[in-house]
Amino acid sequence: MGPVIICVAITGSLPRKRDNPAVPITVAEQIESTHEAFEVGASIAHCHVRNDDGTPTSDPARFAALKEGIERHCPGMIVQLSTGGRSGAGRERGGMIGLRPDMCSLSVGSNNFPARVYENPPDLVDWLAAEMAAHGVLPEVECFDLSHLWQAAAMHRDGRLPRVPYCQFVLGVRNALPADPHAFEAMLAAKRHLLGEAPWCAAGIGRHQLEVNEWAIGAGGHARTGLEDNVRLDRETLAPSNGALVRRAAAVAGRHGRPVATPAEARAILGLGEQRTR
Repeated sequence: MGPVIICVAITGSLPRKRDNPAVPITVAEQIESTHEAFEVGASIAHCHVRNDDGTPTSDPARFAALKEGIERHCPGMIVQLSTGGRSGAGRERGGMIGLRPDMCSLSVGSNNFPARVYENPPDLVDWLAAEMAAHGVLPEVECFDLSHLWQAAAMHRDGRLPRVPYCQFVLGVRNALPADPHAFEAMLAAKRHLLGEAPWCAAGIGRHQLEVNEWAIGAGGHARTGLEDNVRLDRETLAPSNGALVRRAAAVAGRHGRPVATPAEARAILGLGEQRTR
């Protein structure tokens, strides 16, 4: 089944140091945490940025500083910047696309979150996709619902997503796609029907992180881990770092007889060129 790409989601928008002191908040902390994860096998860094008080932001200057630091300290690592909705409104969410990262996340439809609606209106989705196409950025489509796979495939067919999208199944968000093996199998069957053998990955939220790592790696896909999604190793133990969660995902890959992809291998799998600066 080939090498496993491990994506580390280093901080996200929600976890705070009160949840786990290891959660990196400042740009400097995130660079250090990403470097440790890179050293033990992560080849994609999924990035958010925070204000000084820890709240989420879409500030392009902070994204630029984080991107530059990762590129300097983690040679070849794929930088994926988030356009998620917790850190900005409307087109503010895509202000960092012009930094020309390797990848950006892209949500192509709306869904419910635990206490809010995650709104992704069609005009905003089309604008974000057009910005990514204009800057040569590969989208990672975040699939919180089965319909999001159909929308990604439709956008690829009609040219709004010129490159075959890299789709990630997000399982375990309350009120969205559950971390259920039947839901996972349905997503995988739909991905194969709509996008053939295009590479894909999966993320499990909270306590579901490890089991979704197992499902994805065992089925030939790639895996996401990190403190954004889960701050614990188990119910009683906080994860000491992003690196510890990457090591755990790498151990899952080993149990399935799959090597961990190097950054160069990950770039080849995803059709990305060499690391580029702005």
